Amino acid sequence: MNMEFQLKAELKCSGSLSETVSSSEIADFVKLCNTEVLKKGAPPGCGAEIERWNVAGEKIGLKIVSDRFVRAHDALLRVKNEFGKFLGKHSIGIRGMEIEDYAIAMEWEEGLRLKKLPFVKEIKQEEGWLKLSLDVDEFSLEKRIPDRIIRLLEDKREAEKWKGKKEHWELLFESNKKPFYFDKDPTEEMIKRGWIRHAAGRGQWIHGPQSTRIFRTLERILLDNLLEPFGYEEMIFPKFVPWSVWKKSGHAKGIYPEAYYVCTPKTRDPEYWEEVVDYYKVTNEVPLDMIMGRIENVGGMCYAQCPPFWIFMQGKTIPDEILPIKVFDRSGTSYRYESGGLHGIERLDEFHRVEIVWIGNKEQVIEHAKQLQAKYRRVFDEFLDIEWREAWVTPWFMVQEGKAGLAELKEVGTIDYEAVLPYSGKWLEFQNVSVNGDKYPKEFSVKLQSGEELWSGCSGVGLERWATVLLAQKGLDPDKWNAKFRSVVGELPEVFRFL
Repeated sequence: MNMEFQLKAELKCSGSLSETVSSSEIADFVKLCNTEVLKKGAPPGCGAEIERWNVAGEKIGLKIVSDRFVRAHDALLRVKNEFGKFLGKHSIGIRGMEIEDYAIAMEWEEGLRLKKLPFVKEIKQEEGWLKLSLDVDEFSLEKRIPDRIIRLLEDKREAEKWKGKKEHWELLFESNKKPFYFDKDPTEEMIKRGWIRHAAGRGQWIHGPQSTRIFRTLERILLDNLLEPFGYEEMIFPKFVPWSVWKKSGHAKGIYPEAYYVCTPKTRDPEYWEEVVDYYKVTNEVPLDMIMGRIENVGGMCYAQCPPFWIFMQGKTIPDEILPIKVFDRSGTSYRYESGGLHGIERLDEFHRVEIVWIGNKEQVIEHAKQLQAKYRRVFDEFLDIEWREAWVTPWFMVQEGKAGLAELKEVGTIDYEAVLPYSGKWLEFQNVSVNGDKYPKEFSVKLQSGEELWSGCSGVGLERWATVLLAQKGLDPDKWNAKFRSVVGELPEVFRFL
């Protein structure tokens, strides 16, 4: 991909150059930079060049042009260091630099339009080129902001290629056909029977004794037939997730449209909040605008259940003999803002999940994923008696992270379990088993004593999804449920009656 860079900047010196350094000396120095310093690391005939320079008192004006091999901002930093050495012989130092103008042009697809980018004050798209005018300073260059902007554009280009095909899907297994005893939306029937009721929040339900008993039965089946036989131990993972965790887990790259945000007061000082309190007392209305100015965002509610767990392991070295590690969490709810996609108890904002995490070397993690798959098949067949299928999924983000090859080898990726909903004929994903490779151990700096690569996997059991699949195929009458499931669930409690 062709790129062109043009950068205008001034180096600020500690003394007047015209009184101590001759123009010919500076010209010779610039020539040296153009022929050696700014070509280093680039193919022959490529690199950067100081196209124009001038001296005015204590400032050196520079115009640098370059290709993608030695980008102009890198060239400027090199020149700054070399000028510092050169001028140091004359007892003059470099105090800083000021960026007057920085323009980047790169080949670009006509159909991929951009409106706004961080640190970019102007965007033009014309004749197959994208032209950016950057708003950056010395600190921005040192933080590699221009490189990150280019990486962002490459990500957008790659995302456009995958738009409409979020993930690769490959059928692996189909269960036997099973009888269906129901053809209605189970959520609507649960509402009619008084098992559930909409809560005050969006995408949120209050579960009565009957559906709660079903949830606890599903948990009991999971514990008795999968978690305990495999030697899993229960933990409690936090349900508030700070930004520092989401940055390491990778969710900070795109969680924003789906997160439930958490904010804390800037101070507990009652005087700071007195105006808000007084407004409510006078109007009996909560002054949201006034509140927003007095709080600060610190993270969000649990989105993917396992990232907060990794703080427990962060920075630790573990002995090989304790592998594999197997833990699970069922201590609270998860939250995702399902804009436009809310439906029943299976697609909602607040949901209940058992999160299963296992850690080991590569072979252990892959082997245990296979063992889990076999156990799930038994549970779905013998206890729920449902019709389902399994599919191998390569999420598009794995392609962006360079893991497509591992996914094609079925080493890193996800197996989704889907069940048909008779009332709609659609398939609902209700379970998964994911092998995440070294993603989490690497990001959270968890190491093995032997130095061998550490891998992990996770599997989320959504209780609402399991219940939806069961009730959609078998109905709400217990006499239609599998005998093994009935033996665990017992009699459904009847507690409430309303007149």
